[in-house]
Parts: sequence; C-alpha cells; structure tokens
Amino acid sequence: MRAVIQRVGWAEVWIDGQLHARIEQGVLVLLGVHRDDTEDDARWLAQKIAHLRIFEDEEGKLNRALLEIGGDALVVSNFTLYGDCRKGRRPSFTESAPFEQGRVLYETFCQLLATEGIPVQRGVYGATMQVRLQNEGPVTLIMETR
Repeated sequence: MRAVIQRVGWAEVWIDGQLHARIEQGVLVLLGVHRDDTEDDARWLAQKIAHLRIFEDEEGKLNRALLEIGGDALVVSNFTLYGDCRKGRRPSFTESAPFEQGRVLYETFCQLLATEGIPVQRGVYGATMQVRLQNEGPVTLIMETR
C-alpha cells in the first residue's frame, strides 16, 4: 500500500456536486493499493498512521499522534498512486490492484484504522471525487508498506 498523508485543519470529499464526507482537524489519507497487498499491509499501515507523531506539542515539536489529539481521518482511494510514468507519456497502472481486490483492501484499511480508535470518514472507492482541504504546516508524508 502507498499512502499520501496530509495533516489538515479540515478536509472534505464531494461527489456529483454533493458533500459526501468532511472532517475537521486530522489527516487526509490518499490510499493506493498494490496488486500484491494483503490484509497485513492494511493492518501495519493503519497502526502506523494512528500512532504517527505529526502534530505539534505545546513546545511546537511534532510529538503528538492523531490518537492523542482526538483527530479524524478522511480516507480517499487513489489507484493512480501506483501509476508508473517512466516510459512513454501515458502512466501504466499495472501495479495497482484490480478493482475488487483494491476495494476490499481499502475497506479493510478503513475498518482497521477505526479499530485503532480513529474516527474515519471515507470517499467512495472508484468514484470520481473532488477533494478539498486545508493543509496544516504543510505536513505531507508518503508511506509504503513494502
């Protein structure tokens, strides 16, 4: 799995002109599923994100985790994170999981993150979405399970 994690003051997903999901302070997670990913990858990533210290403490240091600040997560599927642009002009998506496998692991990841104690909002797997956010910091990290 590959995740782009953005610390946000707020984030929201719109689908077909309608607000679908919104969070206040927390993280926006753009999640790509690789064709070789398993539930173990989803579990490792969910635990890592829940405990990742990317929020400031009273001294301004990145010492507090999402769990500690009581933040939320907005998880948006993004199969293009495995796009390979090294050859030609059109990205290849052969490393991305097939639709159904990706959907199942996306849902599994969201459930596992919630099990860690994080309130989770979601986009819709495979939908065309508009994502709006206020990046705080900005703090943006890329994590991979392999």
